[in-house]
Amino acid sequence: MNTTTPATTGTNRPSHETGAVTGIAPLFSWITSLLTRIPDALVQLFARLSIAPVFWLSGQTKVDGWSIKDTTFYLFRYEYQVPVLPPDLAAYMATAAEHFLPVLLVIGLATRFAALGLLGMTLVIQVFVYPEAWSLHALWVAVLLVIAARGPGTWSLDHLIGRRIGGPR
Repeated sequence: MNTTTPATTGTNRPSHETGAVTGIAPLFSWITSLLTRIPDALVQLFARLSIAPVFWLSGQTKVDGWSIKDTTFYLFRYEYQVPVLPPDLAAYMATAAEHFLPVLLVIGLATRFAALGLLGMTLVIQVFVYPEAWSLHALWVAVLLVIAARGPGTWSLDHLIGRRIGGPR
């Protein structure tokens, strides 16, 4: 009968547990080093290109050709009921913003302005239109905050213009 206890590491844990931890540490270090090599410009471009279609496609549901659909006005009058703005004005503004601001994001022009505009729109949608969709809106907010805080990145018109005039990028 064996009555010996397992060797401990000073933390009253068997030594085989620390072996697993020390074996995983280099893996985490290697993964972290790979992730830190991802260029910021790629992350910023991906953020811009991933959020723009969300709003563009929403804008497309509001129009038929170059005209705003009657159903869009109906929704703003009776469903959405955004406070302060008259419903028809809100419909025009939302439709224009959902077409114009995503294009700015994609080309990286006035990018922070576009991100802040869509962030404001997201907050209005969250509070007054679809409050139950908070988890989806939180994702939009996260992406838009990255764009607003970090800018469009080097693969953008903002960056090219900033280099020419010496301003912020």
